[in-house]
Amino acid sequence: MTEFLSRGEVEYMSEWMLDEAKRGGVSGADVLYSEGAGSGISLKDGEIEECVTGFTAGIGVRTIMSDGRQGISFGNRLDKPSLKELVEWSLFNCRNSESEEGIMLYEGKLTPDPTLDLEDPEITAITPQKRMEFCQIMTESAMSADSSILSVRSAAWNDGWGSTFYCTTTGLHGWERGSSASCGVTVIATDGKNTEMGGHGIESRRFDELDIRKTAQKAVGKTVSALGGRPMKTGPYTIVIEPETVASLIDVIGDLFCAPEIHKGRSMMKDRLGTQVASSCVTLRDDGRIPWKAGTGSWDAEGVPTGRTLLIEDGIARSYLYNLQYAWKDGVTSTGNACRGMSSLPDVGASNLLLDAGSETDESLISRVKSGLYLTELMGLHTIDPISGDFSVGAKGQLIENGSITRPVSGVTIASNLMDFLKNIVAAGSDLIFFGSTAAPTLVVENIVIAGE
Repeated sequence: MTEFLSRGEVEYMSEWMLDEAKRGGVSGADVLYSEGAGSGISLKDGEIEECVTGFTAGIGVRTIMSDGRQGISFGNRLDKPSLKELVEWSLFNCRNSESEEGIMLYEGKLTPDPTLDLEDPEITAITPQKRMEFCQIMTESAMSADSSILSVRSAAWNDGWGSTFYCTTTGLHGWERGSSASCGVTVIATDGKNTEMGGHGIESRRFDELDIRKTAQKAVGKTVSALGGRPMKTGPYTIVIEPETVASLIDVIGDLFCAPEIHKGRSMMKDRLGTQVASSCVTLRDDGRIPWKAGTGSWDAEGVPTGRTLLIEDGIARSYLYNLQYAWKDGVTSTGNACRGMSSLPDVGASNLLLDAGSETDESLISRVKSGLYLTELMGLHTIDPISGDFSVGAKGQLIENGSITRPVSGVTIASNLMDFLKNIVAAGSDLIFFGSTAAPTLVVENIVIAGE
């Protein structure tokens, strides 16, 4: 498919589907239409490995009964007989589902916020020739950055745009459109005895934030610095965690504040509001209204305006993240954090997560550590127990001795409890960096046991 329906056609057929649903006896319904296009190319040692362009369009309809039953169906055939069949399947699924409390539709307004800058014309104007040029530059930059680079396993560029239309039987009716692009480099390095593969990638809604040469150089730097890694002695250490690794940890913590996880007893943050869950230098917030960022939007998947929610303030847990259903259950207002696709019912998820930065540079923080680890990778974060907080994960990085980085470290394990870990944070760096929809600075954590040799 290379041509999309006009906006008028999409709006007409969506309203027609809502009318069909109401004729089926439901108390409410919503329709989510999505369309988009994306292109990408990757080179392996300068030769094309993959070159793709894709177009997609689809629609989902959710029906709701007055007793809280709901059903959904979706498809990508947009002719009227197919759409009628989708409504019928949604009604069938609705009638055969279990009733739930708090199922409702938002009754406000959809108001697009142009100041959020979700689309960059420079991204949508990128040509196939430019994509190839970007990948060639990344390849050349990586190969020339260090003599130990054996191969540029991948130099990749991807870009695309997407547009959604959402409407409900309560009168919501609105479009939102955005674009994004990403680039990444993976290299293989060798020192003659050891071989290491690593990489680096970035994504953004803004073309001018994608520095392809810097991306290649950082991929090389991370990979070369890991060559010849070996374990350090087992014991308690101070660890300095670089921002990208902190961001992956923050993603795990953000999930613990989602209301469904709280209600289902799957989060260690249950009943923790108003109590200390981290050190006083930790402030974590969810913000769906930061211009240009990946998790930004005018409204969430239920049409509720996105907002700003303080999750942890100076170490104290302050709020959970809500959609309409769970906000009703807790007697609060939705935080605008509903998420869903065309084929799924509304759930709760973070928008943009930000861990507040401190005032010191990462170099200054490292210089004060007598014996520690500069942590650049944690492996197995998905194994953290969300209820107890216990974890044991693999780690890689560089040894810190008397304030200086001395050698690469690998083959070590960090075992701790997430709550204890958060309370042992003693400083945050000034280097706040976004990785997708998560922003984090360097962190310093004291008294962490590292199992090595």
